[in-house]
This record gives sequence, C-alpha cells and structure tokens, in this order.
Amino acid sequence: GSHDSFSFYIDEASPVGPEQPETVQNFVSVFGTVAKKLMRKWLATQTMNFTSQLGAGIRYFDLRISTKPRDPDNELYFAHGLFSAKVKEGLEEINAFLTDHPKEVVFLDFNHFYGMQKYHHEKLVQMLRDTYGNKMCPAIFAHEVSLQYLWEKEHQVLVFYHSPVALEVPFLWPGQMMPAPWANTTDPDKLIQFLQASITERRKKGSFFISQVVLTPKASTVVKGVASGLRETITERALPAMMQWVRTQKPGESGVNIITADFVELGDFISTVIKLNYALDDGEDDTT
Repeated sequence: GSHDSFSFYIDEASPVGPEQPETVQNFVSVFGTVAKKLMRKWLATQTMNFTSQLGAGIRYFDLRISTKPRDPDNELYFAHGLFSAKVKEGLEEINAFLTDHPKEVVFLDFNHFYGMQKYHHEKLVQMLRDTYGNKMCPAIFAHEVSLQYLWEKEHQVLVFYHSPVALEVPFLWPGQMMPAPWANTTDPDKLIQFLQASITERRKKGSFFISQVVLTPKASTVVKGVASGLRETITERALPAMMQWVRTQKPGESGVNIITADFVELGDFISTVIKLNYALDDGEDDTT
C-alpha cells in the first residue's frame, strides 16, 4: 500500500487545504508561491501516479478528500495540505487498470474528509457507483473475502469509508474494518516498536489491518530540512531499518496484513511485501 497515495498530483498553484492550521495559512499568505514549493517537498509522499503505482504492485490506496473553498464547480479533490487531482479523474485512472486486469483487486480507503457536507458525500458515493458499478464488493465479514470469492463474483474493488455514511450504503465498508494505527514519530526505532506492539494487539478476526511504515516529521524537522524535503531528510535515511523490519514479518491473522509506506518505489519495498505472501503455508486459510 501507499501512504497519501494521491500526493504525486499535489498542485503548488492550489489554495492551502482547509485542514491546515492558521500558522501554515499565514506562512503561505506571506511567502506565497515560495512557501507552497517548500510545502510540496514535505507533503508529497509519492512520486508515482496511480497507474504507475498499480503497475508496480500497489493494491491499497490511502485517500483523503476535500472540497475547495470558493470552487464554483463544487468539485471533490484529493488533498494533503495542498490540493491534488480531482477525485473523479483518479477513480477513473484506477478503473482503467482494473478493466485491463480483471483478476486484480484494489482497496480504496477514504479515511479523511475535509469541508464535506452531506451533499458532498452523496456526490462521492454516486461517483463511486458510476465509476465502478458491480466491480465493488458489498461489505461482508472480512475473513470471508478471498481472491477466489472475488473472482467468482467479479468484484475488484473494496471501498472503506471512515464516515457514518458507510452504514447507509451496501458497497461501503465501515472504516473500523480497516484500522491503521499511527506511530506519529520521526524515530525509526520508536516506529518499529510501535509497529510490533500494534500487531500484537490487533484483533484476530473481523477486520483488515494496516501497518504504516511511515515516519512523521515534526515542525523542527521541517525547519532543519526545509529545502531538502521529506524523502531526503527522513525516508531515505530510515529506509534500511524499516525494510529490515518488513523482511522479518510473517503474514496472516497474527501477523502483518497490509503494509504502507512513503515513496513506495524506494529500495525493494513492493517486492519484499509481495514476497511475504509466499511465507503462508499452502494449507492455511490466512491470506494477506
């Protein structure tokens, strides 16, 4: 999986997202374009677009949706500090891949909503219906979902929706079925301790589970590395330790399930996670 999956598309010309604190809003109002260029270095956690991520093996997408202030078209956008692509365009890009690869399955995790009213949720639900139709798997018990089941039903998309709206729509899986504990640290050792503890505590059945192999910069980290950005200052330096943790994991009910990262093309992240599947014995019911 990719963390902030859409952030390749972040637009420096866009306004600042409504979820950003006043200090950031003021910073941009004073320094304008320069401030946004610096922000993008810390907000863009991926360098590949959806099609490239899918081609490389990514099957879980972390999606955050926002309205744009004073937007006459009332569009929905992916957002992370700054606005990114229109949601409709991103969903269609993923759908084109699925149409070309009918046995592939993706997880779309809509986990943050900014500036959205009931009308906007209705618009997004209709957009999902129009784009994916019967490709979407209705919410059932997580442990019943196997690739064989999905292939038989011709389902290719599981949509997780972290809002009460999910309870009203059969093809939306409630957000609690896709927990993603967040370490919120810049320290690779603390991250690994957190990841290990989270796996120990995870519920054995009834939900999927995300291990976020992601370091989160503090304000002081950003100030020190303001011109270099997230990838160079944090991700690349911590990569060896984080990859060592991934390589030692076991998949299945008592182990890892979905693993997400920034800059998924770095190192051998994708191939290493895929290889973990082969650690499952042929006779087991576990899947990852």
